[in-house]
Amino acid sequence: MSITVQDVEHVANLARLELSAEEKEQFTGQLNAILKYAEKLGELDTEGVEPTSHVLPVTNVMREDAVKESLSNETALQNAPDDEDGQFKVPAVLE
Repeated sequence: MSITVQDVEHVANLARLELSAEEKEQFTGQLNAILKYAEKLGELDTEGVEPTSHVLPVTNVMREDAVKESLSNETALQNAPDDEDGQFKVPAVLE
């Protein structure tokens, strides 16, 4: 597979980018170099290699859910700049 200047122009158009002729040539060469490098993966022997979704084993790092005492209403509102009827009072954002 090879990238052409027309491919670069198409992607630039989709991204709403204006590229000079030199930039188009530069990006064409760079993208072709990337594709050439990626083709090396096809040379690897992957026989017997199990597909994975991550290179490292990922485990759940979340803690167990545990019921514990929460703050009282008075404690929660202790540092509130303004409260009313046991709730935080904030400026209105709707007209």
